[in-house]
Amino acid sequence: MKIKHIITLLVLAGLIAGPVYAKKDKDQQLPPGLQKKVERGQSLPPGWQKKLAKGEVLDKEIYQHGQVVVPVDKRGLITIRIEGKLVKLYEATREVVEVL
Repeated sequence: MKIKHIITLLVLAGLIAGPVYAKKDKDQQLPPGLQKKVERGQSLPPGWQKKLAKGEVLDKEIYQHGQVVVPVDKRGLITIRIEGKLVKLYEATREVVEVL
């Protein structure tokens, strides 16, 4: 009887602790209004530059808005220009390495 209680408690503890250890999703989409602006080819607002910090993941739409300046190298790094700013990032993950 005690073993059943112990197993039940362990299973419940595992179910409760699961979300605590879940990895947060860094690859978020742009807000709907900003998404529409990008789709229409309009310039991005000043707030998007906050995403240009080392270690941040650049939104897919902002990445697509940029122009390739230096193609992908051996390490998977690419340099793009986004409205006058040069950004070096990993192409596969879009993680910002350096803002030039």
